[in-house]
Order: sequence, then structure tokens, then C-alpha cells
Amino acid sequence: MEKRTIIAILLSIGVLYAYSFIFPPAKPVPPAGNAKQGAVSSATVAAAPQAAPAGAAAAPIAVPALPAGAARDITVDTDLYSAVFSTQGAGLKKFVLKKYKDVAGSKGQDIVLVNETAASRFNLLSDSRELGLNPTALYNVSGSDLKLTGANKGTLEFTTTTPQGVVFKKSYTFSGDAYRIGLTEQVQNAGSAQVAAPVHLLQTSRVIDQKAGGGRYEVYGPSTLTDNAVKSEKLDSLLKTPVQFDKNIVWSAFADKYFMESVIAEKGSIAQVRLSRPSADANLRDIVSPTVTVAPGQSAAVSYALYYGPKDLDILKAQGSRLEEVIDYGWFAAIAKPLVVFLKFLYKYTGNYGIAIIIITCILKLVFFPLTHKSYKSMKDMQKLQPKMNELKEKYKNDRDAMNRAVMELYKTHKVNPLGGCLPMLVQIPVFFGLYRALMYSIELRHAPFYLWITDLSAKDPYYVTPLIMGATMFIQQKMTPTNMDPVQAKMMLMLPVVFTFMFLNFPSGLVIYWLVNNVLTIAQQMYINKSVAD
Repeated sequence: MEKRTIIAILLSIGVLYAYSFIFPPAKPVPPAGNAKQGAVSSATVAAAPQAAPAGAAAAPIAVPALPAGAARDITVDTDLYSAVFSTQGAGLKKFVLKKYKDVAGSKGQDIVLVNETAASRFNLLSDSRELGLNPTALYNVSGSDLKLTGANKGTLEFTTTTPQGVVFKKSYTFSGDAYRIGLTEQVQNAGSAQVAAPVHLLQTSRVIDQKAGGGRYEVYGPSTLTDNAVKSEKLDSLLKTPVQFDKNIVWSAFADKYFMESVIAEKGSIAQVRLSRPSADANLRDIVSPTVTVAPGQSAAVSYALYYGPKDLDILKAQGSRLEEVIDYGWFAAIAKPLVVFLKFLYKYTGNYGIAIIIITCILKLVFFPLTHKSYKSMKDMQKLQPKMNELKEKYKNDRDAMNRAVMELYKTHKVNPLGGCLPMLVQIPVFFGLYRALMYSIELRHAPFYLWITDLSAKDPYYVTPLIMGATMFIQQKMTPTNMDPVQAKMMLMLPVVFTFMFLNFPSGLVIYWLVNNVLTIAQQMYINKSVAD
């Protein structure tokens, strides 16, 4: 196959791949009705896990009116976040991250992951019709506001009693220096008859308009690690058809590009996850425990780990349960993850992620130098043979088989491999795409400054300077690359720098810097090869 054709194919793949990130498919926010889901909880004592009945996910339980001012808020303030819980439903009504801002610079405000005023939309509501547990029931709480720093730990306990005589207790445990929160739901049977039911943990996530929300919502929606694979659902699809998982569930999460909230199973505490869109601006995850069976006078409990925080690879790995797989690095995750780790390693010494990107680019260029050198040398050799190729084409223009034999003999005589120019480039493709994904989805680059006017490596160049320089270097690179294409093909190839320039205008600055530096290094390499390979 013609080398140029291979190059054109590879670059075309690059264009299509990048295009999908610049112009992601819009996710409309259509209207819908409002609904909610019941939930049931866990068991420690008896109860073999079993799926909750399908009907339990249908209509919401009616919420009785509470006396005005009955519910009260409890604030948990740690080094990493501030959380507000309500005694109504013992739910989470607000969660603010302290270490991350919505915009770069001094005007940035803390990232808010949860902020609801309606009790029915609080996070972490518990529901069980069989136990008489109402998701917005009023709870008593032991203790008051918590202020935790360092490794200090604290606990909040909420308790309510259902009409069936079941005492339901929710215990949250916190640490001053960790995003992980423990949650234990305990069912205590104070009645005279055995009770048995699953408990639902309701997670309502507000759906943001992707276009209005900005680049943070390029990746946005629920995902579940079930049956040894991460299943991600499109929000649009959930409007039409709810989805349910019930096999080996490890965690259930709702995440955007940089932040997430998740419920992680402990000792098989999640039997089912049901995903639906009860309204246009809400996604509901109904997390169902195994059936809890409790004899009179006995109690049983189920536990979860909660994570509200950044999609930082190291922090997620520390949570266990393969939570880091919520970051979708695509087909080249095996390459992208080590690159992210290496990027963070370099940052420790450089203090600038832009410099770290440049160093990685130089290292990759050095690693692949023998391959690219061989590729360009082969292309140069092919270019030298072009006049003789034209002669053979003219000589055997009416006998294709004879022409092919003559061309192969020509290659053999001059020891030229027609595939020698493309195979080395193919080997590099996975690395390029792996780095591309690593730079696109690394929260480390978010609001990370470079120099001069580039104050956020995850955002586009505000003045489009680097994309334009990148396009110019790509054009120079094209002109320097040996070619044996006909004039029409050559002109088409020269359009690629223009296409790439427009494409990179809205790309993150970190990615543009990588491509720009790579182009400069390629030009230098091409100059060296052109000089070293005698005409």
C-alpha cells in the first residue's frame, strides 16, 4: 500500500476521532413526569441476598406533610468538603468540595456536587414500603454539627420508627482528611412478627444541560460496575427505557468529566441498581439491598461506602473496589493510565503540568526515534525510485501483472520495502491515542496554569495562538515530508494542516502543546534525516 495513503488514512482516523470530542452529540433534556422510587435496606443477621420485586420501583411513596420547621440541618465540615444533612429523610441536601473551583482564578467558587432544597430530591434517602419506611420521614439525630480536621473521625446517627414498629437507624461516619464516607443502615425489629424486605437507597442526580454546563459535562451520566464490567448509560436513553442491573454489583456512580458521586457495596450490600429519569432534570439511581429478614427483638444492617469527590486516579485507586474504572480512557486505557501516573510524577519535580507534557512528548519522540527515522528514510528511498516507477508504469500500462512484477523487482533490486514507511507509524498510534485520552480526561490539568496567557491547560487557548502555530508547524512538516504522490493527492494532503488547525482551536491547551511540540520535534528530525540521507 502506498505510504501516503496509509498516512492519509491514519490522519483521517485522527480527524474523525478528534471531531467526536469537539462536537459531541448533544444530549437534549426533554420533559417528563416527576416520579420517585422506593427503597429497602440490608441485613446482616439472616437474609440471603435476593433481588427486590420489580414492582417496588414504580410509584413514589406519598410524603406526609411535616410541621413547619420540624426538620433541621446538620453540617459536617472537613478539610476536603462541607456537607449538609437534613433530619428529613436523613438525606444529603448539600455537598461542596473545598479543593476545587468552578472557574480558574481568584473568582472561582467551590464546586457544588449536591444542592437541593426539596426533600424528595435529597441524596441518600432510604425507602421501604414493606417496612413502612418513608423516604422523607423525619428522623431524630444524635449529636450536632461536626468540624473534623486531619485524621479525626466523627459520626452522625439518624433514627426513625415506622408504623410497623421497625426502628430504622442510619449512621454516617466521616474522616477529616478523606472523601470516603461510611453508611450503615440498621433495621431493628421492635414488633412481634418477623419482617423481611429489601431497603432502597435513592440517589437523585440533577441533570445539567451539557451545552450550558461547559466542557465539564462532555462526559456525563450514570455508570455501574456489574458482572465484571463498567456499564455506562446515556441519559437520553433512560428517558425512554429504565435500566436495571442485578449481577455482582460493585458500585454505582453518577459522574461528569472531573467529579463523581458513588455508592460502593460492602459485603454484597447491593443486590440491584435501577436507573431511570423520573423528570427531565433528574436521574434516579435506585440502589436496592438484599432482602433483610429480622426476627422480633433482633436487628440487621447493611453497609456502604460513599464517595463524593474528584476523579483523581490515585484517590480513586485508594478507595478500592475498582472505583478508578469510572474514568473512561477508552480502548487505550492500558497506555493512558501509566501516562497519567508518569505525568503526575514529572509534576512533582517541575511544578508545572505544561512542562511535564513537554517532557513526556520529548521522551516519546526519543523512544520512537528509531521507528520514525526508519519510516522517513524509507519514504525518502521510495521518493528516489519515483522516476523509475513512472517509467515502468508507462512501459507496462497495458499489462498490469507485468507492471507489478517489474515494480517488485525494482523494490528488490534497491532493497526498498514499500511498507517500511507505514508500519513504524502504526506502532505509535496506540501511544498517541493513549496520551490523547490521558490529557483529555485528567483532572490534574483542570485549571493548571502553563505560562503567559495560558492559565488553564484543560481549556482552549483564549487567543488561539498555540493552535495557529501548531497549524503552521504541521504545514512545514508536510512540506518537508518526502512524497511520491501525484499533484492532486499532494494538494489534498496539504489541506490537513488547515483541518487540524480548526479542529484544535477548541481543544484543551495541554493537548495543543503536546501536538505543537511533537510537530517541532518532527521537523527537527526530518531536517536531520534529509541531511543524513544523501540524494
